[in-house]
Amino acid sequence: MNVSEAHSHLRETKIESEVVFQGRVLTVLKDRVRLPDGGESIREYIRHPGAVIIIPVLDGGELIFERQFRYPLRRVFLELPAGKIEPGEEILATAKRELIEETGYSANEWRRVGRVNSCIGYSDERVEIFLARGLCRESAQQLDPGEFIDLEVLSLTAALQAFRQGEITDGKTIAALFWAEKTLRDGW
Repeated sequence: MNVSEAHSHLRETKIESEVVFQGRVLTVLKDRVRLPDGGESIREYIRHPGAVIIIPVLDGGELIFERQFRYPLRRVFLELPAGKIEPGEEILATAKRELIEETGYSANEWRRVGRVNSCIGYSDERVEIFLARGLCRESAQQLDPGEFIDLEVLSLTAALQAFRQGEITDGKTIAALFWAEKTLRDGW
């Protein structure tokens, strides 16, 4: 018996769904659902096309980070390169495209190391985590219009310290750092 079957008594089923907002990236939905006890409830959530995050490892073992202003929280964040999966795009192609666009680097070695579901209480977003090695500077950054990013190189130790000190608070970056530590230090 798989996990889904073992916990089927917790499942909610959709009765009806309404699109509340349709944006360029996000769709907000409001669903009426049947609860496990037969009752009904409302679930509001966001549909997201998914994203990738890249752990770019330089030959000396340092990682390439970005500093970027994030409007919802009105401040600059320290995070790993990441980006949205375009419709029909393979996730590895997204990772390769985002690394070149945001950093100007390409990588000779790619490894998918994990996945994180960002905010399971109100979004279906998934973020695929990739480790990129054998980096080669291809060009200058190829940022999208309206995108402004500074690059910063940190050792894994310095990045983990930045997390411990509260400088790194981005959830996808924290999840990727967990994988970086396990992959680079523990050989996962």
